[in-house]
Amino acid sequence: MSYPDPNSRSQALYARARRSLPGGNTRTTVFMKPYPIYAARGEGCRIVDVDGVSRIDCINNFTSLIHGHAHPALVEAACRQAALGTCFGMPTESEIDLAELIVGRVAAVDQVRFTNSGTEAVMMALKAARAYTDRPRIAKCEGAYHGSYDYAEVSLDPTPEVWGANVPVSVAYAQGTPQGVLDDVLTLPFNDPDAAAGLLREHGSGLACVLVDPMPNRAGLVPADPAYLQMLREVTREIGALLVFDEVISFRLGYHGAQGLWNIAPDLTTFGKIIGGGFPVGAVGGGAEFMQVFDPSAGKPALPHGGTFSANPVTMRAGCAAMELLDEAAFARLDAIGEAVRTGIDAAFRRHGVPGRTTGLGSLLKVHFADQPVRDYRSAYGGAEEARRLALFHRGLLDRGVVAAGYGLMAFSTPMTDADVAAVIAAADGALSEVAKTV
Repeated sequence: MSYPDPNSRSQALYARARRSLPGGNTRTTVFMKPYPIYAARGEGCRIVDVDGVSRIDCINNFTSLIHGHAHPALVEAACRQAALGTCFGMPTESEIDLAELIVGRVAAVDQVRFTNSGTEAVMMALKAARAYTDRPRIAKCEGAYHGSYDYAEVSLDPTPEVWGANVPVSVAYAQGTPQGVLDDVLTLPFNDPDAAAGLLREHGSGLACVLVDPMPNRAGLVPADPAYLQMLREVTREIGALLVFDEVISFRLGYHGAQGLWNIAPDLTTFGKIIGGGFPVGAVGGGAEFMQVFDPSAGKPALPHGGTFSANPVTMRAGCAAMELLDEAAFARLDAIGEAVRTGIDAAFRRHGVPGRTTGLGSLLKVHFADQPVRDYRSAYGGAEEARRLALFHRGLLDRGVVAAGYGLMAFSTPMTDADVAAVIAAADGALSEVAKTV
């Protein structure tokens, strides 16, 4: 079945959804025109839609399903716990088990606090930094996505019309963002250590923390230069601010996360996605000195934190099972899959004479229709023409049996075989051949 099809069940479901959901939608990230494709079930690395069409899933719920769909070990862990109870007004041993697993893998993490999403994890990390330093402002990189907390989404998608000439400006992402929020966020250029260091030293006395993703998805999915992260580590210590790594996505890059690959020890780290085994999850981890702001054992903590479903045992048990499956061999296989697809798509760009390239690392890649090297948000910004080509490419993948994000992101999973990898590369080749006809 080709997309779009006005007679499809997805089209009918979307028409129905518009009556009870604004725009027929709950998640902006899954919205598509003229209608979204509705999922019915998942099987390993494939997703089957409500019309019975099976496609290779190369988005995996926006990087969260590192073991694909309905992995038997994860289903068994979740079902076993569900039969015992899904949530309680008490702690359970399951949260200790998952916390110990994370602490055992990440050298900079002594203690963990669980939340229900990556957005909430980032929010609590920023609040923890403020509570620890007693300072109001945060710094973050231009174009980097860190969830939906007001402060974290500042300068997420600034257009060239509002770019500062040399210094990025803090720009609202959502209409109605208070000016006070913008005033409390210092926006940094990504992968420019000299310019960022100057801004941090200039504003250092008021900064609680620097929030950074070592490979920010929305800012191009470009790995941070080691010198850039090292500068952040040194300058934050110099100015008395905390360094916060957002590893909600990048934790899937290796057994010890991105910070293990870069050998940088942040003060606080946020987690999410893969640590929940397919269930809603987030976490903040860090050194005991910084995590003590959450500690209620001596009375009201500096930062009270609850959450009705935080550390619910179904998520914790599924998360433990998912992480235990992610041994060094699994990461090596994921790295090989990612490298093969990136190499294959880059070769297809050259073969069809279409300007473009892939970025990424490990099991992640992003497709760019750009001539210039991509180093940061601005060099990744493609404007209307790139958006047109990405839309054609995305449609071409769908019609060839591959699901990716509309903005070019792919995330691979452990059930993928060599044949699946070859099919994804072939689908990208075919999609690029269609784009080539319009260049």
